[in-house]
Amino acid sequence: MTVIYVDTLFLLNALVDYLLLLAAARLAGEPLRRLRFALGAVLGGLYAVAIFLPGLSFLSHPLCRAASALLMMVMAYGGSRRLLRQGLLFVALTCAFGGGVVAIGLMGDTGLSLGGGVFYSAMDFKMVLLSAAVCYLVITLVFRRLGRHTAAGGELARAVLRLGQRQVELTALVDTGNTLTDPVSGRGVMVAEGEAAQELFPREHRPAHRDLVDPAGALERLGTGAWRGRFRLLPYRSVGVDRGLLLAVRADSLELDGQGRGPVLVALSPTPVSDGGGYRALIGPMEDRI
Repeated sequence: MTVIYVDTLFLLNALVDYLLLLAAARLAGEPLRRLRFALGAVLGGLYAVAIFLPGLSFLSHPLCRAASALLMMVMAYGGSRRLLRQGLLFVALTCAFGGGVVAIGLMGDTGLSLGGGVFYSAMDFKMVLLSAAVCYLVITLVFRRLGRHTAAGGELARAVLRLGQRQVELTALVDTGNTLTDPVSGRGVMVAEGEAAQELFPREHRPAHRDLVDPAGALERLGTGAWRGRFRLLPYRSVGVDRGLLLAVRADSLELDGQGRGPVLVALSPTPVSDGGGYRALIGPMEDRI
């Protein structure tokens, strides 16, 4: 007879759900909203406990499990432009993790076990934590390696920016959610991490981090002499920012995967555009935006 302790059951499933939600967001290149992930994980832990309570065994029905997973994903990723992608990654990671659990169970009498769609264990809780962390690391590395191949599907592109005699190469994400345009020409704007674009500028006109967070002051300081028409301020709106400004520079040319796209306005972001670092610039669909 298997004895299941409610506290261990809750903590184990909440921990696993949190790591899976976190891993899916990392792989999708989305901001890590850890509080929301924690709330989703708590929901998952409570569901794991509920199905073992008297009179609530009906919750183990596949439809109830699917509804619980959907609610957990909405709680963790709600409002994201890539809700579907993150949800699919979460499901894929969960399946991979579940397969690993079954494999571990076949190799010994103790370890993580999978039953009724939830995880439980007879191991010392410290070992459970260590096992979950190792599984998270392995699965994340495997899926991140697979995710590097998305360049073949057109999501990632090799971008070369040129300004005068200088050029910089970086990886850009072709993001359908990037609707930022030049209000003068109406053409699409590339958003690049300011740090990644440093080599485009001579030292005396190179924007420092303080310039990126104070674009108005930077325009006055850097837009002098021959660079007077290079820099400009670009208004933008995003989640949590109703009216913001970005320091932007007019690059002489943009090359995407070997194809010339002509001059382009590049907005310099003071913060990383990808949490995982898989890309350092954003651009709208190439056929429409540039």
